[in-house]
Amino acid sequence: MIAPHRRGLLAGLAVAPLVGAAVRPALARDAAPSGAALDAVFAAHRPVALAGATVTRAGLVWAAARGVRRFGGDEPVTVEDRWHLGSNTKAMTAAVFARLVQRGLAGWDMPLAEVFPAVDIHPAWQAVTLTDFMHHRAGLLDEPAMGRNWLMTARADPRRLPEQRAAIAARALGAPPGGTQGAFVYGNANYVVLGAAIEAITGGAWEDAMRIELFAPLGLTSAGFGAPGGEVGGNAWGHRGAGEQRTPMPPDQPGADNPAALGPAGTAHMDLADYGRFLAAMMGARPDWLAPQALVHLTSPPEGDPPAYACGWAVGTRPWRGSEDPVRVLGHDGSNTMWYCSVLAAPEPGVAYMAVSNEGAAGERACQTLIQALAASRPGG
Repeated sequence: MIAPHRRGLLAGLAVAPLVGAAVRPALARDAAPSGAALDAVFAAHRPVALAGATVTRAGLVWAAARGVRRFGGDEPVTVEDRWHLGSNTKAMTAAVFARLVQRGLAGWDMPLAEVFPAVDIHPAWQAVTLTDFMHHRAGLLDEPAMGRNWLMTARADPRRLPEQRAAIAARALGAPPGGTQGAFVYGNANYVVLGAAIEAITGGAWEDAMRIELFAPLGLTSAGFGAPGGEVGGNAWGHRGAGEQRTPMPPDQPGADNPAALGPAGTAHMDLADYGRFLAAMMGARPDWLAPQALVHLTSPPEGDPPAYACGWAVGTRPWRGSEDPVRVLGHDGSNTMWYCSVLAAPEPGVAYMAVSNEGAAGERACQTLIQALAASRPGG
């Protein structure tokens, strides 16, 4: 089980042709073309459930869902359900670090020895910054940093989560990089190290920093960690397997998500409206939360060989209605193999599209297709 989905990482940036629950009255704008796109994609790929949404700087302007909460059941999924974001959590972890920089508690280029004073850091890491980890260009590889069988054994680790993440950071930084510094190699360990840095700087858990610096100021009341639970009113479950072998995963089972220590790389969940609030903020709607210069840093990839990847965002351009020139777009996909999430955001026009599913296999194809369909169906997209 893995947190990112490497094949889908850049999928939201591609230009592709256009290939449940009723839309709430308050979100009725663009309901006809967007709803038709959702219906077509759901019919073509048949995931257990599929939901989509359109967001502007003002928030959610359209959302709808199709399918059921559990395979074989008849309880319909709703737009109020919470969805696992997988590796789309990475952009949130980077944003939390940006908040610490903004508050004067951290620096983008602060030496690793300053962040981890108790770690015997190998000299080969001397010129590396935390931004390099956010760009997946630090030279860190998952297996040397976390161990070959870490995903299978980490749930049995009795230590507190900050201790587990600190141990991963110490192991990673105590040896020379396993990869080439400056070259892009996508991996979870980069963001586990970033999470450990946030914990070292704040003195608390990454989960607490997320609540304090992200969830509370943006009002993300549905946000949490791990597989979304079945609280009052119910919620969709993730699914293992494919086709007729799809199996609903009870959220209280350990195998319903990756080990919790992997959190900074991919365990956040929330509903569509709350994820929309985060995306709106990343498009500049909340300068009181993150200043413009922080957003520039978070969404600017380094110069060098492709792909263009910033701090939790793949960055590219695509044609845009109403614009003579292609516009800059941000995209990312996330999956723990039992859920899937795709996002495409255009900060300058101020429009973003989301697609989420409660299964990984058919969900991947459906989410990636739906993102392109929504962008094609909306005027100005």
